Amino acid sequence: MPRGAHPDRPLLSRWLRQDLGLLVGAAGTSVVGALLVWSATHEAAGTAYLVRHLLNTAIGIGLALGVARLGHHGLRLVAPLIYGLSLLGLVAVLTPLGVTINGSRSWIPIAAGFTVQPSEFAKLGLALVLAFVLADRWERRVAPGNRDVALGWLLAAIPVALIMLQPDLGSAVVLGALAFVVIAVAGAPRRWVVGIGVAAVGLVVAALTTPLLSDYQRDRLLAFADPSADPQGIGYQTRQVRLAIGSGGWTGQGFMEGRQTQGGFVPYQLNDFVFSVAGEELGFVGAAGLLVLLAFLVIRVFVVAGRSGDAFGRFLGVGVGTWLAFQVFQNVGMNLGVMPVTGLPLPFVSYGGSSMFASWLAIGVVNAAYAAAHRDRV
Repeated sequence: MPRGAHPDRPLLSRWLRQDLGLLVGAAGTSVVGALLVWSATHEAAGTAYLVRHLLNTAIGIGLALGVARLGHHGLRLVAPLIYGLSLLGLVAVLTPLGVTINGSRSWIPIAAGFTVQPSEFAKLGLALVLAFVLADRWERRVAPGNRDVALGWLLAAIPVALIMLQPDLGSAVVLGALAFVVIAVAGAPRRWVVGIGVAAVGLVVAALTTPLLSDYQRDRLLAFADPSADPQGIGYQTRQVRLAIGSGGWTGQGFMEGRQTQGGFVPYQLNDFVFSVAGEELGFVGAAGLLVLLAFLVIRVFVVAGRSGDAFGRFLGVGVGTWLAFQVFQNVGMNLGVMPVTGLPLPFVSYGGSSMFASWLAIGVVNAAYAAAHRDRV
C-alpha cells in the first residue's frame, strides 16, 4: 500500500466529493419552508405539517445523497429507465389509480393519506433523458442535426401531452421551458428554436381558448387579469394573497403574527401560496432573503453545469437549473400577482412530498456531475 494511503479513504472521498454549498443551501431553504408551513397551519393542525415537512426534507436529503452516490456514469446508464418510469407514472395517474383534486387528475393515493404526483418526477426524467440523448454528438464535436432535435422534442412532447390530459398547464410549461433551453444550449438550428417558441405560444393560446383545460384551471388563469371574474373562487384567493403580502411592509408583522395567515384567509397557503407567509410575517426583508437563498441554489446549479467535465453533466445541470429557476419565477410571480395562477409549488419551501423529493433528487444529480468534475481535476 502506498505511503499515506488509507483503505477507507476512497469511500470517504466519494461521500465528501459533494458541493456542500448546494446541500447546505437546499437544507437551509427547506428549514425556512418548514417554519413558513408551520406558521400557516399551526392554528388548525399544531405541529403535524411541520413534522411531515421536516420528514420529507430528511427523506429528500437521503435520496439526494443516494443519487449522488450512484455516480455520474451510473446516472447516464439509468437515464432512459428513469424517464420511462416517469412516463408510466403519468399514464397511471390517468387511470382509476389517479384522483382528481381542484380540477386536475394529478395525484395517486398511496396510504395513510399520502399521495404521489408523477408530474414532479417527470421533470427529473426529462432532464436526464435529454442530457443522455444530446450529449453523445456534442462529445464527438458534431452539432445536433434535425433528427437529434426532433427526437429531443418528441421525448419532451410525450410527458407534456400526458400532463395536459390531467390537465396541469403549469407543469407542462416547466417541461417545455426545460426542453427548450437544453436543446438550444446543445446547438439546435435556429429554425428549430424559433419554431418551437412559436408553437409554445400557440399552445398557451389554445389552452385559454379551447376546452383543453378544465373550467377550474381556466378560471385560475383568467383571474390573473381580472380577479373579479371569479370573486368566490380564485379571484378571492388572489386578492387575499396580495393583501397578505402588501400588509407585511419592510419587516413584517412577526412570525406567526400575520393577520391573513393566522386568520386562515388564504386557501392553499401551505403549498401554492407559501411565499405569502414570508411576505406578510417577515416583510420585504425576509421575503427578499428567501429569494436570495433560492437564487443562490439556481446560480450554483448553473455554475456546476458550466464546470462539468462532459456534455452530459453540462446539459443535465442546465436542465435542472432551468426547471428550478422557472418554477421559482412562476410561483413567486403568481404570489405577487404578476403571473397567472398555475398551481406550481415553490421548490424546497412548499409543503408536499413529491415536490420535495423531486427537488432534492435534482440536487443529487447535479452533485453527481460536480463529483465527476472534481474527480477529473484531482
